[in-house]
Amino acid sequence: MARYHIETYGCTSNRGESRQIERKLRDAGHKPVEGPEEADVAIMNTCTVVEKTERNMLRRARELEAETADLIVTGCMALAQGEEFDEAGVDAQVLHWDDVPTAIRNGECPTPESGTDPVLDGVVGILPIARGCMSDCSYCITRQATGKIDSPPVEENVEKARALVHAGAKEIRITGQDTGVYGWEEGERKLHVLLDRICDIEGDFRVRVGMANPKGIHGIREELATVFAENEKLYDFIHAPVQSGSNDVLGDMRRQHQVSEFVEVVETFDDHLDHWTLSTDFIVGFPTETDRDYEQSMALFREVRPEKVNVTRFSKRPGTDAAEMKGLGGQTKKDRSKEMSELKHDIVAEAYDELVGTTREVLVVEEGTGDSVKCRDGAYRQVIVQDASECDFETGEFVEVEVTGHNTVYALADPV
Repeated sequence: MARYHIETYGCTSNRGESRQIERKLRDAGHKPVEGPEEADVAIMNTCTVVEKTERNMLRRARELEAETADLIVTGCMALAQGEEFDEAGVDAQVLHWDDVPTAIRNGECPTPESGTDPVLDGVVGILPIARGCMSDCSYCITRQATGKIDSPPVEENVEKARALVHAGAKEIRITGQDTGVYGWEEGERKLHVLLDRICDIEGDFRVRVGMANPKGIHGIREELATVFAENEKLYDFIHAPVQSGSNDVLGDMRRQHQVSEFVEVVETFDDHLDHWTLSTDFIVGFPTETDRDYEQSMALFREVRPEKVNVTRFSKRPGTDAAEMKGLGGQTKKDRSKEMSELKHDIVAEAYDELVGTTREVLVVEEGTGDSVKCRDGAYRQVIVQDASECDFETGEFVEVEVTGHNTVYALADPV
């Protein structure tokens, strides 16, 4: 029987895979501990999306190696750049996440641990619906780790969702490297079919759909928006990373979609939903991005006005085609990132200004600092109720609140 400590970095898909590792370890009789210094083995589920992240992963791996008896490294960096750990002098097993449980010594009589919880904090269940993607972006290292899309059948994912609901999940987070191409390898995109089936499961819960590239959802945008409009269980929230407002740059990125297709997705959801949240990503400072290309990105930003935006400076990743391109100067990337981030601040603040004075039903997702609780409204906006102890709010409850203010990226509310 081993004592284990697990740390997870990166996206919700990684967190879902870590939960699957943990369930298998607990079912085999192994025990979680709070810190690596107490563990027989530390497991590090890595990310490698940008160069800074890679450096942080190597630094943390060296720390864990010094703090625990054995170290296992898994996740995207392990699969795409496993040799980096050896070159950095890190003594660790580098494994695919599915191989981690079998690499840890089993007890003589492993038995399932009763009460093993697939639901985070008793509220959130993570459902990875597929692995991999259909893209071949010139700058992306993650695809080297995840490979092509591999979609389990709809019924299999529905049963997993049903199990999460039966385990007490009030929020199911649908994840994948690109949820929009679910089923594409079989010639049919089926995300809308899967979501409709999950919403048919009995119970009072909400579903959040994870990242979907514009090209994947463009061909099913009408069907998908209709499913959202007809199902209250779905958070009215879409994360569709456009990355650039220039078709020339998108072509150099090999992003598959064009700006017009992204805009058509946004317009379709605008037609079907009164209130919804658009989340997107922009990369600034791609090697071929001219001043005109950058201004096109800013113009697109102002046009679609997303409420949630990830602004990332281009970072060369080893083994990618974009890493061979002559890059822009660091100051240029810094200036563009700063200007776009300021625009983001203004647009997001304006969106939250419009919420002040409204009454909304929210799901209490987790405890915050002090007496506060973190909640989500129907469009997956974060709402903080600061004096929740006075009204005995509990995680997993649906409650009514009045929005009284905001702190740009989240709303502040009082109980009704």
